[in-house]
Amino acid sequence: MPTRRPVAALAFAAGLVVIAGGVTGLLLTRHSTPAMRPAAVGVGAVPAPTGPIVAAFPAPTGPIVAVSQSAAPKPVAAPVSLTIPLIGVQTNLMTLGLEPDGELQVPPLNMVSVAGWYTGSPRPGAIGSSIIVGHIDGDNKTGVFFRLRQLSAGDKIYVKRSDGTLAEFRVTSIQQYPKDHFPTEAVYGPVPDAELRLITCGGAWDPATHHYVLNIVVYATEVS
Repeated sequence: MPTRRPVAALAFAAGLVVIAGGVTGLLLTRHSTPAMRPAAVGVGAVPAPTGPIVAAFPAPTGPIVAVSQSAAPKPVAAPVSLTIPLIGVQTNLMTLGLEPDGELQVPPLNMVSVAGWYTGSPRPGAIGSSIIVGHIDGDNKTGVFFRLRQLSAGDKIYVKRSDGTLAEFRVTSIQQYPKDHFPTEAVYGPVPDAELRLITCGGAWDPATHHYVLNIVVYATEVS
């Protein structure tokens, strides 16, 4: 998170609160929830608390696993890009992991226009909750998820994979959560089908903490 009021903060200068069901972004405030940190390693990069970005994603309680099936699921190729036509998002996907302290990484500030896939989660299109995070802004620039709040149920999201296949998802809901009440299980927990979670920051900008006050999560389910 930038040390001075970012570009997106202007949208909230009048105390505007992000409308529930229509927001998502990335720069998340650090959560002091050791029990929520996953044991898996290796995904996007969320700067450490002492680094330039002072916000971080709450991490899952353990490796994100697919719901057990009677037969082994068909392997799914790794994601390479994300497209959200309605809001003009077209981005390659970097891979994100965990910081040494167990916090989920986010893309660095010099790459606010690029989203990242958390490799501790299922690949998009595989059974489970696949996690993709991106900045709402940073370094006085708008981020890849700056307009995520404009999505609504039914909107389409596409993830291209390394084998050339395309996974299509449709938004089911958009939720906003206070940073100290992030629903870890609902976001990272196992589900019976292929789902996607897009995560960012949102709500009002707090100049005292240099954090946004909310986390925004877009929930989507594969339809292809």
